[in-house]
Amino acid sequence: MANYDLIVIGGGPAGYVGAIRAAQLGKKVACVERERAGGICNNWGCIPTKVLLRNAELYHLMSHRAAEFGFKFDGLSYDWSKIIKRSRDVSDKGAAGVEYLFKKNKIDYIKGEATLEKAGEVKVKAADGKEETHTAAKILISTGVNARALPSLPFNGKTVIGSREAMILDPQPKTMVIIGAGAIGIEFAYFYNAFGTKVTVVEMLPNILPVEDTEVSQTLEKSYAKLGIKCLTNTKTTKTEATDKGVKITVQDPKGAEQTLEADVCLVAIGVAPLLPGGALKIGLTDRGYIQTNDRYETNVPGVFAAGDIIGPPWLAHVASFEALQAVDGMFVKDFKPRKVGVFPGCTYCQPQVASVGLTERAAKEAGKKFKVGKFPFMASGKARAVGETEGFVKILFGEPHGEILGAHIIGAEATELIAELGLAISVEATVEDLEHTIHAHPTLSEAVHEAAGVAYGHAIHI
Repeated sequence: MANYDLIVIGGGPAGYVGAIRAAQLGKKVACVERERAGGICNNWGCIPTKVLLRNAELYHLMSHRAAEFGFKFDGLSYDWSKIIKRSRDVSDKGAAGVEYLFKKNKIDYIKGEATLEKAGEVKVKAADGKEETHTAAKILISTGVNARALPSLPFNGKTVIGSREAMILDPQPKTMVIIGAGAIGIEFAYFYNAFGTKVTVVEMLPNILPVEDTEVSQTLEKSYAKLGIKCLTNTKTTKTEATDKGVKITVQDPKGAEQTLEADVCLVAIGVAPLLPGGALKIGLTDRGYIQTNDRYETNVPGVFAAGDIIGPPWLAHVASFEALQAVDGMFVKDFKPRKVGVFPGCTYCQPQVASVGLTERAAKEAGKKFKVGKFPFMASGKARAVGETEGFVKILFGEPHGEILGAHIIGAEATELIAELGLAISVEATVEDLEHTIHAHPTLSEAVHEAAGVAYGHAIHI
């Protein structure tokens, strides 16, 4: 048994960041993780999927667009097992990096399953069955979430899979049905399609990426159609059948017509469910089953805090890290007042990329806000034409009468990098004048942000 100032349960983007921050403040810290440091994000989420998507992007470029750039490849092929291995190797290096940071910051890294029997105590069961109990003045729960299954179609790890299995699926399936068109479903649709898998996406809402601006979602759907990805929106799953050899998914369109989709594999990407720590300690939950916290990220149990996906949406790694930093500073820094999450970017790393921050156009209208829209197409960008990435646009909403930025939406090359400028602009309450008076380097894709601001008020030069 050891006594700590803080024990963190979970080693993902909330857990390891919170643990390091507490150590920086001079506290004695332990982090308990049942799998490997870095959590889902590094090992089975954000990082390995981006490795796979980079492979897909390069293969698609070389196999479908090489002639456009003056290249010719004879007998171009790929090694599927090496593609999967590269993803796993990058994750392993990331996990080792987090473990190094634990060592550097003198954080005790404890591998095992944590349970909470009472406040101030954490019981850890190691893989070999041995148990030990540690005490702490503060406990931070950052256990995250798991993929949610369809009640009628439980995961079997072979023909019905979640995102984890989709990263290591070998052999590559010839056909795939993806149920759910959020970021996870849409990213895997791009990845598998790029290597020749016939992909059909089923979404019950009117658009793919339903949380994004409608115009962005519709643009991406058209792009996917050109790639050969079939997107069935406004479509319900009514019947499912799975065997060791494949799946049959019956779906119904808005008019009531049904069709049965047959595929080697069904990827279920309909959302996530909270991964709560076990034990007798009764921690208050929201009506959706996530841990409920106050403005300081503290639960109903004094001294027990929670941050990251386990406290609910938006289930993003960067949001989780922010919450953990706020929670830990609130615990140990005198007179520090933690902030709840406000403005944050959302990103989908398909091609073309999608990124957004702030209000969508429909949300602004529903809120009764008056605003102007500035939209600049990448087709009119010199840099976009130079690099052959002219698909998409930058769209910015400016409030009236002051010109403050209400929201920004980008679909196109490097959208996930470009969105940071607009997140900062919203955070510092910049206006259309501030964007227009900021000189953007030429030629860059970021000039599209400057031009979009000009479009809203009739000042754009290149459109």
